[in-house]
Amino acid sequence: MEVILLEKIGKMGDLGDMVRVRGGYGRNFLVPQGKALPATKENRAIFDARRAEYEKRQSEILKTAKDLAEKIAEIQVVLDRPAGATEKLFGSVTNADIAAFFKEKGVDVIRSIIDIPQPIRTLGEHPVRIRLHPDVIPEITVLVERTVSR
Repeated sequence: MEVILLEKIGKMGDLGDMVRVRGGYGRNFLVPQGKALPATKENRAIFDARRAEYEKRQSEILKTAKDLAEKIAEIQVVLDRPAGATEKLFGSVTNADIAAFFKEKGVDVIRSIIDIPQPIRTLGEHPVRIRLHPDVIPEITVLVERTVSR
C-alpha cells in the first residue's frame, strides 16, 4: 500500500513523501491516526491544496515536543527500589515506572515513547531515551537508589 505522509515519521519519511507500507499498518494505524492518506490522485490533489496547513501542524507538533523536552530535562528522575546486598534490584525498573514518576511531577509522558536500551536491574545511574518526535529525542539519566527501610 502506498501512502502520503502528513507528518514526519522516523525511519519512514518526511511530510509529503509517498512511501510504501504494509497494508495493515497503513489502514489500521497511519490513516486512522491522521498521519497519512492513501496515495490516490484525489488525495494527492487534496494534500497539495492543504500543504501549508499540514506544514503549520507539523511545526506546532515539533514546538510542543521541544517544550516537553525542556520540561523533562529539568526533572531529575530518582526511583527508590528494594535491592539485595549485591545491588541487584528485586525486580526491575520499567518504562511504566518512569512514566508514573513523570506523571507525579505533572509532566504527561506516555510509556510507549520511553526507550530503555537495557533492562534496569541494578542500583545506579542508567541512560534512557524519550522519543517525543523523530527530531526530538532527549536522553535522561535515571538514578535508582535503594529503598530506605523504616
